[in-house]
Amino acid sequence: MHLLRRNPSPGTFGHSPSPSREGDDRLHEECGVFGVLGHDDAAALTALGLHALQHRGQEAAGIVSFDGAHFHSERRLGLVGDNFNKADVIGRLKGHIALGHNRYSTTGDTVLRNVQPLFADLDTGGFAVAHNGNLTNALTLRRELISSGAICQSTSDTEVILHLIARSRRRRIVERFVDALLQIEGAYALVCLTNDMLIGARDPIGIRPLVLGRLGSAYVLTSETCALDIVGAEFVREIENGEIIVITKDGIESHRPFPRRPARPCIFEYIYFARPDSIVGGRNVYATRKQTGVELAREAPATADVVIPIPDSGVPAAIGYSQESRLPFELGIIRNHYVGRTFIEPEQRIRQLGVKLKHSANAAAVRGNRIVLIDDSVVRGTTCKKIVQMMFEAGAREVHFRVACPPIAHPDFYGIDTPRTGELLAANMSVDDMCRFTGATSLAFLSVDGVYRALGYERRDARNPQFTDHCFTGDYPTSLTDQHGPAHVGQLSLLTEVS
Repeated sequence: MHLLRRNPSPGTFGHSPSPSREGDDRLHEECGVFGVLGHDDAAALTALGLHALQHRGQEAAGIVSFDGAHFHSERRLGLVGDNFNKADVIGRLKGHIALGHNRYSTTGDTVLRNVQPLFADLDTGGFAVAHNGNLTNALTLRRELISSGAICQSTSDTEVILHLIARSRRRRIVERFVDALLQIEGAYALVCLTNDMLIGARDPIGIRPLVLGRLGSAYVLTSETCALDIVGAEFVREIENGEIIVITKDGIESHRPFPRRPARPCIFEYIYFARPDSIVGGRNVYATRKQTGVELAREAPATADVVIPIPDSGVPAAIGYSQESRLPFELGIIRNHYVGRTFIEPEQRIRQLGVKLKHSANAAAVRGNRIVLIDDSVVRGTTCKKIVQMMFEAGAREVHFRVACPPIAHPDFYGIDTPRTGELLAANMSVDDMCRFTGATSLAFLSVDGVYRALGYERRDARNPQFTDHCFTGDYPTSLTDQHGPAHVGQLSLLTEVS
């Protein structure tokens, strides 16, 4: 789910990073979704599921439920545990069916009107929607809707889906939902709630994840299997790419309104986004990340004494690198898990110390050693530059920086918060230049084929890529209507800065 913002030029729209996010050197995904039908404690289960999905969005959370007569909604800014841990809140969310959403905003301030699930009263009854992903033609559709008299109450691309459903002339709500999906482009995993059904859908190539689980006679739709684990639900299967699944008290229906296409799930689910204990596409995420480290050690060995991860995301790859290279693994950096996203940095001299709020050197493991420093990815390069410097200040003799994914040279438009091309380090520097920028003794990235080997393939199939990997390759799998107008799918150059 993205917010929609105007470009500096009149009459056009686009995405722009929040000013509060300037200098942030991590990747972020916007949303996690969780829905349950057929359980007396539907809202409580949904709150637990959202807690397991907290890594997918930390800025806001919401739950909508239906009790057989009325819909109930609770939407809050902040973490799930800070807002949905009280009996009175869950007590107001009555009913056997509930839908929840975690949100991470990519643009502008987080405001309550953008917190999902979004809800509307349609002529068919109440309808709530929770969305993970980003529609690449939402700005175009929104402009058309507003010009024809629509009144938008949020700045979310998800609201476009509600308008399309409301305007459909189809009779049944499922037919209206299909009608809406046939008009949107991009990446989406949607879970929707009516007074008697739960609806799930994935985009035609399955960029964003969605899984089905069962808890007794109740059914669950959610972003990751870790959310099934926390409520004790059994994993049934993944929702397939291009599939719509409709769950009622009478059972499950599957609809396929799109022509069959090969699946291309987002490769970053394995590299960064999914929780390590989740199973994505039949693959254990933790094992896959370890294997990226194994492949990295084979491609980019270093003469060194110790392997040190940048925690927490670099840990699995560092373990794999250590095991393959037979170099000892050490925690040479300690992460502070209690630094909030809203820490006040009032002065420049304090702001420059910001990396030490999250990471501190464990000098005993670093001093006098030649170290291999492992991270999962490099975005702007600001954090890794400071950490390399920290390692030298802690007494490292050499710092060989290794990255367990290829250089991120292209922005994302499918639900990942990546900065503009001008801010992506790899889009503007060679590897040698990046090495000098970070101050490392040496620098190497895992190759694209190396990532594919870690995922169980011999190499990337250039004609029919197995994953959505445009951040590395520039191969965008859908049209980017809001950026370029309708376009042929394929190699779309985005080396100019995108606002």
